[in-house]
Order: sequence, then structure tokens, then C-alpha cells
Amino acid sequence: MPRRILVVEDDRDIAQLIEMHLRDVDCDVTLAHDGAAGFDLATRREFDVIILDLNLPKLDGLEITRRLRGRTSYTPILMLTARSADVDRIVGLEIGADDYLTKPFAVAELLARVRALIRRRIGKGDPVLRFSDIELDRHRRKVSRSRKPITLTAKEFALLEFLLARAPEVVSRSEIVEHVWDANFDSETNLVEVYIN
Repeated sequence: MPRRILVVEDDRDIAQLIEMHLRDVDCDVTLAHDGAAGFDLATRREFDVIILDLNLPKLDGLEITRRLRGRTSYTPILMLTARSADVDRIVGLEIGADDYLTKPFAVAELLARVRALIRRRIGKGDPVLRFSDIELDRHRRKVSRSRKPITLTAKEFALLEFLLARAPEVVSRSEIVEHVWDANFDSETNLVEVYIN
């Protein structure tokens, strides 16, 4: 399933460059060229990551971030800006941006940061995940189905949490391994299939 990325950037050349490289790694990219349009899209559609320029017409990146976080939006935000001063970076991060990249930037670094934000998204969001009649409370570590409690091991809980966070998307085996198991996981075993069953 392609990752959905919103790019809010008023420099059309930079926006098209980012779009091209994100599409090359199978991302579904939506562009906005001013802050008002970007904020509107961010509140009406679901995105995996928002790449947000700081200096935008109509509504700047800091104000967009403030408003989104005020609406309890947990979508990861990567701020992209020509401002390199520490104070700008600190303000951006303190009001809710997840990462900060200054222009000019290397495309490879931008892509790496987007991938990192997508991986980290599983750890953010609502404390309670729901899909159909299943409910998972991240804080209390409890799961129920049709309001009946279900007892799970720690690994089963982590697996269900990942699947619910991505529902109704289909996720690949490799994504499950990356998010639920550690780097030493033996990819030749059928452990993932056993847990799914």
C-alpha cells in the first residue's frame, strides 16, 4: 500500500522534485502550494507524513503545526525550511513538529527521514485503537472484542497494536517483522505466520 504524503511547499520546483523522488519509492503524493490549502488538506484527508515548508503564503508552517496539534492530529510533520538558526528549529519542534530539515537538502536524507517518521508513527496516536468490534488500550495494555476482555502475550499485543494502527490497510510480512520483531529476527522462520494464526 503506497504511503500517503502531503507536501506543503510554495516553491513549485522544490515541490515537484520532492514529489518525483517520493513517487519513485512508491508514495502517493499530494501537493499544496500555500498554507491555507495545506491545512485544509491535512484536516480533510489522512496522511502518513506531512512535509511542511516554514515560510508559506496565507498560513505559515508554524501556525499550521500549532493548529493541527491543537486538533489532536498525530500525523508526523517534517519541517522543511531555509531557516537554519537553532531558535527556529527549537520553536518548530516544541510546537509539535517531529523532525526538521534545512534547505538545501540531500534527497536521500529527506527520504530517510520520511521513512523514519513512518516507522515511528506506530508509537503515536490515540491511546485507544478500535477496528470493528476490537478495542486496544495502549496505556492500560488491555484488549477486548465485543467488550469481552482478551488475554494476550506481549508479542501478541504488539502485533495486534501494529495491525490496528494500520487498519484497514493490508500490511506485508516484512513490515510486520520490522515493527514487531527486533533486528536479530530470523526471517527464515515461520514465527510471523504462527502468531497471525
